[in-house]
Amino acid sequence: MVDTEPPISPAKSKPSSFSDLPLHPHLRRGVEELGYREPTQIQQEAIPAAVGGRDIIGTAQTGTGKTAAFLLPILERLMTGPRGRVRALVLTPTRELALQAMEFLRVLGRHTGVRSAVVYGGVGMADQERALRGGAEIIVATPGR
Repeated sequence: MVDTEPPISPAKSKPSSFSDLPLHPHLRRGVEELGYREPTQIQQEAIPAAVGGRDIIGTAQTGTGKTAAFLLPILERLMTGPRGRVRALVLTPTRELALQAMEFLRVLGRHTGVRSAVVYGGVGMADQERALRGGAEIIVATPGR
C-alpha cells in the first residue's frame, strides 16, 4: 500500500505557548490547571496535526507530555458533534497507564462537558458498567476488559 499523504513537515514557526495551538479556551484552562506553561516539542508537532484530522505516530521520552499531546486533540474534536455516546477509545497496555490517562482527561476535560470512563480488569465491573451507561464519550481501557 502506498501512502499518498505527504509527510508532516515541521511548522515554519513552532507554537511557543498553548494559546498558539488550535485549542478551545476551555481546554487551555485545563492545560493551565495541569501546570503546563509552554508546549513541548511533541505537543507542538502533534496537536495541530491531530486537531486537523491527521493520523499521528509520535515518540518522545518519558515526561515530555505525550499523553496530553494525544488527549487534547481528542477532546478538541469531541467538543462538537453528537453527545452522550462513545466516540473515542484510548487503549493502554496497563491499568496504571489507563488510570494515568483518565486522570489527565479529568483535568484537561473538566471544563468541556466531555465525559470519560476507565475500564480495566482485576476489579469488579459494576462501577465501570455504571460509568459506561452514564454517557461516556471517551473510554480509556486495557485490552483485557
